[in-house]
Amino acid sequence: MKIRSFAGLALAVSLCLALWVALPGHLAAQNKEPWTGAQLMQPSELATALQGRAVARPVVIDVGPAGQIKGALVAGPAHEADGMETLRKLLDSIPRDREVVIYCGCCPFAKCPNVRPAFKTLLNMGFKRPRLLNLSHNLKADWIDKGYPLADQ
Repeated sequence: MKIRSFAGLALAVSLCLALWVALPGHLAAQNKEPWTGAQLMQPSELATALQGRAVARPVVIDVGPAGQIKGALVAGPAHEADGMETLRKLLDSIPRDREVVIYCGCCPFAKCPNVRPAFKTLLNMGFKRPRLLNLSHNLKADWIDKGYPLADQ
């Protein structure tokens, strides 16, 4: 009887260890962002690109309520049905090999309800050069306070 108890205990410990090892990786995979580090664009990089020749500029799309960067197309909040519909319509007319930069800036990425659905839409529609403007804090701190151009300037 003691052998069975030991075998049962060993099995239970083995299963617990297996879950302990596998679960964090599984949770990390579920929480993985849809963009890569290479797909994040720094605000200074976009500000410089917006000063270049019009044909070389990326298409910039506002997917949130925070404010409009100079030259950006406005889709509206991507977590709302109207905003997502507008985003899809805007994207339909853009060649898939064109660089497209989306941004929201309402809040830090961890809390933003707009950037993930918008970026996933870029990927699902087959865009080859999707980018996300790295407004890690918000539009005010990462764009406006640095003196980068807004639509009303």
